[in-house]
Amino acid sequence: MSDSIEPTRSVGQTIGLGFAGKCPRCGEGAIFASYLKVADRCTVCGLGFSGHDSGDGAVVPALLVLGAVIVGVALYVEFNFEPPVWVHMAIWGPLTVLSTMGMLPRLKGIGIALQHRFRSTEEETPLGGT
Repeated sequence: MSDSIEPTRSVGQTIGLGFAGKCPRCGEGAIFASYLKVADRCTVCGLGFSGHDSGDGAVVPALLVLGAVIVGVALYVEFNFEPPVWVHMAIWGPLTVLSTMGMLPRLKGIGIALQHRFRSTEEETPLGGT
């Protein structure tokens, strides 16, 4: 794709594409080849993702946000209903794991889309955004 037909998107649109796991350039191809493995290239427009590195960028907000929410709700349940310890383990353990698994690909996709938007990677192909 050339720069002249590169779509100009707002930061909000870019975040939306990353959240959905869609290519930040064309908005159609997938960012991920599997659950958290970033694809080498977009299958639709050919944008290379090899220079995009989200690293642990998705893990930190997931842990901080989910940790605060789940601990807060667990404390509320404990002080208001006083269930046995096994109920806490049966509820909060699986809820934490499932929530984290649901949140990680979305946050990682947002990180990659924002890297593309603000040109913070060295890619052979021209990067999009403004």
